[in-house]
Amino acid sequence: MKLLICGLHGHMGSIVAKLALAENAGVEKIVGVDAAPCADRALSDLPCASSFAAADPKVDCVIDFSHHSLTSDLLAFAVKNKLPLVLATTGQTEEEKRAIETAAKEIPIFFAPNYSIGVTLLVDLAKRAAKAMPNAEIEIVECHHDRKLDAPSGTALALAGALKEVRPEAKIIPGRTGAGKREKEEIPIHSLRMGNIAGIHEVILGTDSQTLTLRHEVHDRGVFAEGALVAAKFIVNKAPGLYDMHDLLS
Repeated sequence: MKLLICGLHGHMGSIVAKLALAENAGVEKIVGVDAAPCADRALSDLPCASSFAAADPKVDCVIDFSHHSLTSDLLAFAVKNKLPLVLATTGQTEEEKRAIETAAKEIPIFFAPNYSIGVTLLVDLAKRAAKAMPNAEIEIVECHHDRKLDAPSGTALALAGALKEVRPEAKIIPGRTGAGKREKEEIPIHSLRMGNIAGIHEVILGTDSQTLTLRHEVHDRGVFAEGALVAAKFIVNKAPGLYDMHDLLS
């Protein structure tokens, strides 16, 4: 398999490349798109273009770990060259999400807010708990490193969206401010940014008599790189459409 990594010299892009190069990941070739200079000897010999116009289209799959502002150019490049695309970048606007859905009619796109199997299970468990405890109040807490740009995290929003499937009346609220009694249907999301925390997500369900806390913690960001590589292998040769971690696990 030949890979094009968007954001090759970024933190996550470099981890994906190193993992693909270091292990028997079935990757024959890696090229990249990244305007940043490369200071990593392990990656310095890999071909890297500064724009999609100069990127090598002769690859089997594209993995994106860049920034959501590149979504439009990335989709245009992938659609033009009929390339499967793994989107591992979060923070997309509603317009960008609609563009992803449109592009998925022409190419296979793997789009997930989190590439950890543990988080996928957390989503399923949270939905089961919300259904089994219909009177429980629910809150979501997520914590990441101080360099993360989007808040709430894409994973926290995905958790909230999954809970809303079980609780259609739910009101998703980023944080809580001001004075006033908590409304029953609220599902607040609290975002913490500090240090070098890779990622912690908690779903807390509470009633007058008990509290259930579901928690997932990432110890190494390499888990996201591993998931992206697995997703790339999964999506190659798939029909056009939008795929996620639930499709992969099933």
